[in-house]
Amino acid sequence: MRAGGTAVRAPGRTANGIMADITTDALTSGELRSGSLEVRLAETSAEVAAAQALRYKVFYEEMSARPTAEQALLKRDFDQYDELCDHLLVIDHSRGHGAAGVVGTYRLIRRHVAAQVGTFYSADEYDISHLEEYPGEILELGRSCVDIAHRNRPTMNLLWRGIALYAVQYDIRIMFGCASLPGTDPAALALPLSYLYYHHLAPPALRPTALPHRYVDMRMVEEHLIDPRTAIHEVPPLIKGYLRLGGFVGDGAVVDHQFNTTDVSIVVKTELITDKYLRHYERRGASLL
Repeated sequence: MRAGGTAVRAPGRTANGIMADITTDALTSGELRSGSLEVRLAETSAEVAAAQALRYKVFYEEMSARPTAEQALLKRDFDQYDELCDHLLVIDHSRGHGAAGVVGTYRLIRRHVAAQVGTFYSADEYDISHLEEYPGEILELGRSCVDIAHRNRPTMNLLWRGIALYAVQYDIRIMFGCASLPGTDPAALALPLSYLYYHHLAPPALRPTALPHRYVDMRMVEEHLIDPRTAIHEVPPLIKGYLRLGGFVGDGAVVDHQFNTTDVSIVVKTELITDKYLRHYERRGASLL
């Protein structure tokens, strides 16, 4: 399940100003590594199944999501997008090669995949029409999870480096998706939700809005009562990572009873990610690898 055909070396600069003298088959060549860890796209059905099994372990066994009967039987998290999208993997070769070593994953959905299914996954919770109308390629990020033994900076840095390279390869301009806070009681999350709204709300031209029948107002604490330094500690690490990249949140939270979470919509301009994770290769005058 490779993301592209033959290897290419994009000429000049990308639209984001990053040197594009980068071998963009790195995500299928098995060469992008850090120690025993490798990041690349899934290439076989067995590797996709391993990513789905990791998702099941994290979402359903650790976080108490509610599987369908078929998901529980197979112990895999899956839906109609999985056969069409790209799956970014972190593989720990000290645990095994290929499917046996999968310890982290992200699901990557571009416009053509959403068109085949009929919509982006996020559209079940948010009005994303502003993003769909955005010129150029957009990318929905989802199903992010890492094995508990690998939830550390090296693993996450590899995942984000892989996403940055994928964005360069397909000239992605905007990335978006749903990110979760634990639990289905928004009132218990009043401080972080209010903080996110007041301090990180997306500009109107890019702002997703929760669908009316699912909309939960995030403004549950008055702005002047919020201490940002206290509130940020209650924001989950993945969302804080998006914020450090200059990410925004949409208007309205959504309760997801299946996954036992309260979701917010995230929007990130690709240039912020490629700047952070690829620029130093330009300074070194070398290819990505």
